[in-house]
Amino acid sequence: MQLKRKIIRSAGAVLSAAFLCLFGTAGYYSSKLPSAVVIEPAAELKIAEYPEISCSVSPESVMHTAESLSKTKQVTLSLFGAIPVKSVSVTEAEAPVLVPCGHPFGIKLLMDGVMVTELGAVTDIGGNTSCPAEDAGIMTGDVIKSANGEVLVSNSRLQEIISQSGGSEITLQVSRNDTEFTAKLRPVFSEKNNMWRGGMWVRDSVAGIGTMTFINKETGEFAGLGHPICDSDTGELVPVYRGEAVPVKITEARKGEKGIPGELRGSFTSGTYGILERNSRCGVFGRLTKESVDELCGDSCEYVMGYRQDITTGEAEILTTVSGDTPKKYKIEIESIDLNSGESSKNMVIRITDKRLVKESGGIIQGMSGSPIIQNGRLIGAVTHVFVADPTRGYAVFADNMAEYLDG
Repeated sequence: MQLKRKIIRSAGAVLSAAFLCLFGTAGYYSSKLPSAVVIEPAAELKIAEYPEISCSVSPESVMHTAESLSKTKQVTLSLFGAIPVKSVSVTEAEAPVLVPCGHPFGIKLLMDGVMVTELGAVTDIGGNTSCPAEDAGIMTGDVIKSANGEVLVSNSRLQEIISQSGGSEITLQVSRNDTEFTAKLRPVFSEKNNMWRGGMWVRDSVAGIGTMTFINKETGEFAGLGHPICDSDTGELVPVYRGEAVPVKITEARKGEKGIPGELRGSFTSGTYGILERNSRCGVFGRLTKESVDELCGDSCEYVMGYRQDITTGEAEILTTVSGDTPKKYKIEIESIDLNSGESSKNMVIRITDKRLVKESGGIIQGMSGSPIIQNGRLIGAVTHVFVADPTRGYAVFADNMAEYLDG
């Protein structure tokens, strides 16, 4: 009897361990697999990085969206077709056909308002110190859209309004984290500067160099950088009033080293590629002139965009320009893929394996952001960041994250 009980207890322990193992495995895959994906119409959902995962769908789960002809459905992802691990929302949509670019371009952005980059105290004639901006509830990173009803497009104009106020209260319309509010600023007369001051420093424009990721030849739309343009002082995303993409001449590729990021150096040249319309979490977007489309695309091949579930770890290529004016292909390794990273510019970790690029630039350098990534004949993403401790490695963004911002 005792032996029988021992056998039963042992069997129970084995079953418990098996169940724990299964639940642990299901939990692992659930954390790795995406919650929502887009696939091409009538295509079967497959996760290239996890071939052991299959999916099933019930006909009644299909929903037609009112806004478009695309279909959305819920599918169950299972391990070896036997162990359910996750319910995923699947939307059908045609993958865009795009021209990978790899050309460097100059970025000129005029902000939608002026951004507060720093606050500071003002000393009045009596020797008292205060910060009018802070007293008005203004913080670093805020964007001032208007002053006394006048739309602001330059920091010099805001300075004029403050200096000519005579100390009268100024009504400011301020944007913070996509929320707008009204602030009342009362300037203080500065003994040191002999003028009325608001106790803040602001910026109205930014400029830099990046790399174009892809172009839609039919519409003239283009995307670049793969990450947002943020203010260097505040780290806040720069709101765009208007912007321009311009030709740039690369004069030097300063090599990156451990602890010291390298960079592409160059100068803006005459002419224009087109307008910049949007600065987003996944890059900058705009529209090229017809002449620029012809110049930048030339005889380049068009590629169907690859969705995130099409990507695997392993070999791939980037298209980038570190010298001259013609993009070249270089070999890379995709080390890891975060299918659950959402709308981020850090969806993959990549490593430069091409000895030519390592010799020329040390790996990934500033200005290469936006360099398109191609794998298995599809445009799948773009380079976004470099690891300062190891310039041969960095982050990349999914191409489908960037394509979300195309107008079509």
